[in-house]
Amino acid sequence: MSYVTHEQLADIPGARELSQVATAEHEQLVDYDLMQATLTGADRSAWTADEIAVADDALGRIDDAVANADAMIDGYLVLRDYLPLIDTFGAVPGIVTVWSRAIARYLLHKDRISADATDPIVRDYRDAMKLLQQVAEGKFSLGAGDTKTNSRAGLADWDAPDRQFTRDTLRDF
Repeated sequence: MSYVTHEQLADIPGARELSQVATAEHEQLVDYDLMQATLTGADRSAWTADEIAVADDALGRIDDAVANADAMIDGYLVLRDYLPLIDTFGAVPGIVTVWSRAIARYLLHKDRISADATDPIVRDYRDAMKLLQQVAEGKFSLGAGDTKTNSRAGLADWDAPDRQFTRDTLRDF
């Protein structure tokens, strides 16, 4: 089971972007409408068999990126004993879907040339990785049903020696 569906990817980042980054370099860019139909399972009879094969190849690249993203997420979630998520939460928490989408998108854009400081794809990837690290450390909750997060995270913790002067020790005075 994947943390993000094809339909969710068709919404964000969208068929246009996925077509641009997932089509093999030696192939003609997959038509955006065909990519949308491929992602959503719509009728593709208007396209040739060769065009559909290229779109299916692009979908395979997308699925590989999502599988790698999900494996990265699982590597963090296993540290908190959250796997499988369905058994722990009853469904995949929405934030995990956001992380899977961000990481897969980053992996698909591996050849992108941009300034990392201003690139929203890099920013979303880094945010996902930071939050996953916080989940692994028990500092970030996955939402309702998360009973494994440290409830004292972020609170001051007192560490002092025992009191020397108590009611009992001062009773004779």
